[in-house]
Amino acid sequence: MADKLSLETLESWLWESANILRGSIDSSDFKNYIFGLLFLKRYNDVFEERVSKLREDEGLSYQDAQEEIEDKWGAFPISARWFDLISRSENIGEALDKAFATIEANNPELQHVLTATQYGDKRVLSDTTLQRLLRHFNQYKLGNEDMYKADMLGDAYEYLIKQFADDAGKKGGEFYTPKAVVQLVVELINPQPGHSVYDPTCGSGGMLVESAHHVSRQPNGTLMGKPNLLLYGQEKNLGTWAIAKLNLYLHNMHAAIERGDTLVDPKHLDGDYLKTFDRVIANPPFSAKFWWTPLELSNEHEQENGKKPKAPSYKQVSDPYGRLVYGIPPRGYADLAFAQHMLASLKADGRMGIILPHGVLFRSGEEGNIRKGLLFGTNAASGNQQGDLIEAIVGLPSALFYNTGIPACVLILNKQKPAALKGQVIIIDASREYLEGKAQNNLRVEDITRIVNAHKAAFEQQTEVKNYCRVVTLDEIRSNDGNLNIARYIDNGEIKETVDVAAVLVQLEKLAEVEAQIDSRLNRYLAELGLAK
Repeated sequence: MADKLSLETLESWLWESANILRGSIDSSDFKNYIFGLLFLKRYNDVFEERVSKLREDEGLSYQDAQEEIEDKWGAFPISARWFDLISRSENIGEALDKAFATIEANNPELQHVLTATQYGDKRVLSDTTLQRLLRHFNQYKLGNEDMYKADMLGDAYEYLIKQFADDAGKKGGEFYTPKAVVQLVVELINPQPGHSVYDPTCGSGGMLVESAHHVSRQPNGTLMGKPNLLLYGQEKNLGTWAIAKLNLYLHNMHAAIERGDTLVDPKHLDGDYLKTFDRVIANPPFSAKFWWTPLELSNEHEQENGKKPKAPSYKQVSDPYGRLVYGIPPRGYADLAFAQHMLASLKADGRMGIILPHGVLFRSGEEGNIRKGLLFGTNAASGNQQGDLIEAIVGLPSALFYNTGIPACVLILNKQKPAALKGQVIIIDASREYLEGKAQNNLRVEDITRIVNAHKAAFEQQTEVKNYCRVVTLDEIRSNDGNLNIARYIDNGEIKETVDVAAVLVQLEKLAEVEAQIDSRLNRYLAELGLAK
């Protein structure tokens, strides 16, 4: 029996496929083509594996075994099979597109996932390049019996997503959140067996996968071999949405991941209302601009009619789902629009974790009013809104993310804070503890552990850690006018040098005397040379 494929071998083999594409297409597009072929190879190898098992167990002919599998899977014609595709020398891209369309037609949960990328344009990928790719993928089998564990391919897929994000640089931040940051937020919101978890800006699905792993490690965390929780997500970008669908599929996990603009067109509904969840988690795009599309389209229409361009007033935003109850964020900062969407999507005892830029902690104007509403509640004409929703704020190190070097924070909101924590907010300054990298910093295991332990101790017993973690009262925050800038509440412990003003003035006088002497000597030299003015 052949040796099973190790994760290390699988990862390096899959990453080598990117080298075949270099020079043909932009590196930020590698993932779209490679992920499709990876899926197709996996799908084919598992199909053949099940056919072989039926033949062995029941003594069926290949034809009969194949038909029995197709009754369950749907038609899988010869033209879509790996052995047929790899034998081709021309029009390979067209054959791949037809193969993916066939699989989609028989698997409703994969509709539009595989055909999101088109292989048939020879100006993008020549037959020669595709032939090299197929031969590369032909080196190993990807059936269940060929790997050490069932979701190993999912782990390798996540590795590829990270590698592609590294390769794409700033563009990588559009679809990938560093795994250590994801693990931290999942630990902080702590989803439990039986929970529903929702990510409204799910990118490549990493937060949903990590939530499933977290639950699986707990007692009763699996049900019939799968994580005991319900996963939901939404993603705006078609290519990224397809990656997320495949990510969950290759992890042998089911998730309802919809495509669309979460703010304007949320897809997870109960009738005319938002569906609610036990846990909501997200890393939305930092300070996204022009976030209410209907208003922007109306503005563009006015410009087309010859009217002078004028920025639309976001006071006109009317949300049919009633999410923006604490206020409407400015046109150039969608951060607290996403936060309010997540809050509206929480059950009455739910908890959410969101990664945001530090600016949301201290920016004034409408964002300041929204922040005060979340802290102290509102008494608006539209009705009273619950306050005391912020459970914790965690300040993160700078340069953790691909698309920005600015420091970020994690906000934990809780609709049912324990009695001992009511009227208080946990604030943790974790900005100084990290592994420094050339282009990007990283959270280490010990950094995550310290944050999680400090949060747990503060949550359960209101324990504080000097220069690191405080449990701050809402009265103290109110005295700062709702400003949550972490530096206002936690001293970083650095000893500031005391300046002796008198001594500095004496030193300046001495330097002035020295300067006068130098000027005098310089003028004498210039006079000797006949250059004096």
